[in-house]
Amino acid sequence: MSETLPANNDHHLRVIEALYAGHHGWLYATLKKKLGNAMDAADLAQDTFTRILASQVTAIDQPRAYLSCVAKGILINWYQRKALERAYLEALAHLPAQEVPSPELRFLVLETLHEIDAMLDTLPAPVKRAFLLSQIGGLKYDDIAQQLDVSLITVKRYMKQAFVQCLMLVE
Repeated sequence: MSETLPANNDHHLRVIEALYAGHHGWLYATLKKKLGNAMDAADLAQDTFTRILASQVTAIDQPRAYLSCVAKGILINWYQRKALERAYLEALAHLPAQEVPSPELRFLVLETLHEIDAMLDTLPAPVKRAFLLSQIGGLKYDDIAQQLDVSLITVKRYMKQAFVQCLMLVE
């Protein structure tokens, strides 16, 4: 089945509607089987179609393969988000009751952590690793250079690149 998405927006919407009508049930069932949770599967299926609707894709030759690919990316992000949330909540569980942040502050911190995580994913792997070793691991640049088997100048370049990305996140 090949579906073409022309520049005409009305036609584009009709094609997306047909894609949704023809394959949403399949995608939902696939995600539900994988996750074992109907609500999360429904959310991720909807996110998949939302991403496709927002994309500038011009043709879908194999709808289910395309849906699987888009959903896989969304699912990976979802798993990363859940792992980050679990780690944060676990860290909070070790705090004295009077130091536990309010639900509003917890929400803001989680959103910020997700933004930072997404930003870090845009960095090349060695840059991300150097940044995490410095900021989370507390290693000095010399130690990072040894661990990554690169020069001190390279570590400084990596850190500059990561900090520039962080500044872009703040703006």
